[in-house]
Amino acid sequence: MSLSSPASEPVLPSGIPCWVELGCNDEATIQHFYNGLFGWQYQLRRDPAAPTGRYAVATLGGVPVGGCYRVGAGGPAGWTIHLAVQNTASTAEWVETLGGRVTLGPVEIPERGSILHAVDASGAPIVFWRPPVSWDFGAGATNTFVGADLNTHDGEAADRFYRKLFNYTTRQIGTSASVDYVEWLLANEPVLYRYVMGSEYLPDTPPHWMVYFEVDPARGTDAAAGHALMLGGTVVIQPYDTPFGRMAILADPEGAVFAIIDHTQVHQDWGRAEVDDPYDD
Repeated sequence: MSLSSPASEPVLPSGIPCWVELGCNDEATIQHFYNGLFGWQYQLRRDPAAPTGRYAVATLGGVPVGGCYRVGAGGPAGWTIHLAVQNTASTAEWVETLGGRVTLGPVEIPERGSILHAVDASGAPIVFWRPPVSWDFGAGATNTFVGADLNTHDGEAADRFYRKLFNYTTRQIGTSASVDYVEWLLANEPVLYRYVMGSEYLPDTPPHWMVYFEVDPARGTDAAAGHALMLGGTVVIQPYDTPFGRMAILADPEGAVFAIIDHTQVHQDWGRAEVDDPYDD
């Protein structure tokens, strides 16, 4: 969805990424970082599902582009995504049936619909959301969310869980013997990607989502990575070329890992894979 276009349908198709959010410890530090890197502004709202009862909505040009909240003691920090569903109660039943685990909800959020927090069958955290008619999510534009990979140790469990839940079809991108990288599709359109973590990851690396944000081509991936350093972040993997665009893996001041990409800089020869280890030393 473009940054300037709110949702025109009252209910999104199930399985569509419809939100991204960041669990953090120091909201002021984190908001300063993403404001500097992407130009996001923040609006504070009440949220009964958040440990503190409050939730900051990041906006760009007045359009919501993501969320930020302070995690509770021992709570999961880092980026995750929301997938649209039409009924969170029935989704909760399906999650348990398919080998996942509900961790919170369903919870009704004032003016924000209903959410359900869960762990999928491969062990990755995920949020399901029935958004309201007034849903608006700026994505697919500069300085906004443009995609996500599920990095897991059990590709078959992940594929089976999400295929059953959303009727995704799958398409192998990497050669499964060496790089097990799969595209999940709805109506033949790519929705998300799944990668089986290889030997480049530590065996105890937990399953996680890698979210991608588009950088301004006028600035470029290299300059954006340098800016992240100046703002107190870390360049986990230096900028490199891929068939998808020029990208880099970054971490914010609290260590939350995410990717930036310039889709205008497409490189046809494989250098480092887009699924390289974001924690590789």
